[in-house]
Amino acid sequence: MNSGYPVNLRLDGKTVVIVGGGKVAERKVTGLLGTGAEIVIVSPDVTDEIQRLHREGKIVWKQKSFFASDIKDAFMIFAATNIREINQLIRSSAAPDQLVTIADDPERSNFHVPAHVQRGLLSIAVSTGGASPTLASKIREQLEEQFDDSYEGYLDFLSSKRKWILKEVENASLKRKLLKTIVSSEFLTSDNREDDFIRLYETLLNETGQ
Repeated sequence: MNSGYPVNLRLDGKTVVIVGGGKVAERKVTGLLGTGAEIVIVSPDVTDEIQRLHREGKIVWKQKSFFASDIKDAFMIFAATNIREINQLIRSSAAPDQLVTIADDPERSNFHVPAHVQRGLLSIAVSTGGASPTLASKIREQLEEQFDDSYEGYLDFLSSKRKWILKEVENASLKRKLLKTIVSSEFLTSDNREDDFIRLYETLLNETGQ
């Protein structure tokens, strides 16, 4: 079996169809919220949470049984019903260029959603290629402890400072030192990163003789 190729997809404006309305479908919806995708649920019945998201206008719910036309314009498709025959029908109805994952048949899926940790701009994905979702979830839990909520603000800091350094610092050596130094435990745990960065910049600026 060939190994998968990990990518991060931008789904803004893309149509993502989830066929099924149970807990599996609910988890897929939760993972897609905030991506900018147009999320469409196709199912006669759905969970209370999916109904709530539909009422709030965050997703579209087509209260009906599946037909091939439901996925015609989909960029990504989740076959998440509890009926294997319907899931297989969804797969066979998809076009060759559509991304399809089948909840109960990873071998026929052409993509898998990895276990995922999100801390603001930091995104960490873990996949076992469908071999053991349980192990992937276990590793994700370990990563959630290692990379706690403090990383969200830290990544915002790194993003803004990287943009500033690349725009404002002309000396290549100084630029490299700044970019390397701010990725450190001192800045991660700092209570005042902005002041620490100013001091670092002034110190390195003096060392380079500028």
